[in-house]
Amino acid sequence: MELKEVMTDKKRYLSLLLLADEQEDMIDQYLAKGRMYLLIADGVKAECVVTDEGHGVLEIKNIATNPDVIGQGYGQKLIELIAEKYHDTHHTLQVGTGDSPLTIPFYQKCGFKPSHIIKNFFVDYYDHPIYEEGIQLVDMIYLQRPL
Repeated sequence: MELKEVMTDKKRYLSLLLLADEQEDMIDQYLAKGRMYLLIADGVKAECVVTDEGHGVLEIKNIATNPDVIGQGYGQKLIELIAEKYHDTHHTLQVGTGDSPLTIPFYQKCGFKPSHIIKNFFVDYYDHPIYEEGIQLVDMIYLQRPL
């Protein structure tokens, strides 16, 4: 497996990005300033966009696994590779997500613990209701793990 940084034309992976964040203008807000990585193993298995939030905090803004290989550990492996890459320059990896039965357990399995909440994030910043597993996402739940 290889971790490859995408330096140009990041939107060529828009179909993957939209799996994790279904509103393109929200993706545009972090894609330009973020660093995008692909997990390559006989093709693209997963992608991740991270931003430096300052004070030693790195944030996952978008992470998605190719639908053909979901559940095979590629998302978790990508997080581990990002953690390894940045452990000398940052002390915390954080992620913000909806209160979803799909995402919260995944991040907890990857070593993240709840940190803080931004109330009404998905209601205030998205132009339509966002649902996962039939549940409307309202608040942004932040989780963190040490690097």
